[in-house]
Amino acid sequence: MSPMAEEIYSSGEYLARNPTWHVEDSAWKAQQILRMLQHHSLMPRTICEVGCGAGEVLRQLQSNMDPSCEFCGYDISPQAIALCRERANDRLRFHCGDFLQQEAASFDLLLLIDLIEHLEDYISFLRAVKPRSRYKILHIPLDLSVQAVLRPGRLPSIRRAAGHLHYFTRETALDSLRDAGYEVVDSLLTRVALESTHKQPRTRVCNVLRRLAGLFGEDAASRIFGGFSLLVLAT
Repeated sequence: MSPMAEEIYSSGEYLARNPTWHVEDSAWKAQQILRMLQHHSLMPRTICEVGCGAGEVLRQLQSNMDPSCEFCGYDISPQAIALCRERANDRLRFHCGDFLQQEAASFDLLLLIDLIEHLEDYISFLRAVKPRSRYKILHIPLDLSVQAVLRPGRLPSIRRAAGHLHYFTRETALDSLRDAGYEVVDSLLTRVALESTHKQPRTRVCNVLRRLAGLFGEDAASRIFGGFSLLVLAT
C-alpha cells in the first residue's frame, strides 16, 4: 500500500468515516467463514486475519470454534488495534503493523476479509502472502454492477466512504486470484444487501428488485443490482 493510500487508515480518517469499523457486520461475516470451513470439513488450528479492523470477526470465530484454536489479527491502523484490545485474550492476539513486514510465521488459515479492494497493488500482496498459509478465505465486495455503473456518483461514493480502490465482478475477482498463483477450491456469492441487519431505505427498495432478479439466479441479481460479495476458499 502506498503512503498516500495508507494514510487514511493510520491517521484516523477511516475511523472518522466509519466510527464502528463495521463491527455490526462481523457476526454475519463470521457465519459465512464458518459455513465454508464446515462445507469442506476444515478444522484449522491457527488462524490469522490480515486487515482485522476492530477484531470482531476473529472474536466471533473464536466463540464458535474449538477452544484450542489460536487466532491473531494484523492491521496497520492504530485506531483499529485500539478497538481490538477489549477482545484480546490468551488465544486471540492483535498486532499493529504491516503483516508483510513481520516475521514470516505460517498459519493453517489466512483470512483476507473485505481487504484486497483497499490495496493499491493487490496482486503483489496476494503473491507475497500466499506462502504464509495452506488455505486462504477471502471475502471480496462485487461493486461493479449495471446499477452501479448507471447511477451517477455511485462508485466514487464507495471510494470515498469505504476506501475501495478497485471494483470487482465475480469473474475479475477469480481471475485476479488465479493471476496471483492461487488455486480456487470453492467460491460462492454472499447476500450482503439482502442479509444485512442495517439496511438503508434505498437498499430495501433495491432488495425487492434483487429478489425478483434472483428468480433467474443470484449471478443475474449480482450483475444487475449489486449488493453481493464473493466468498472464496483458495490455496
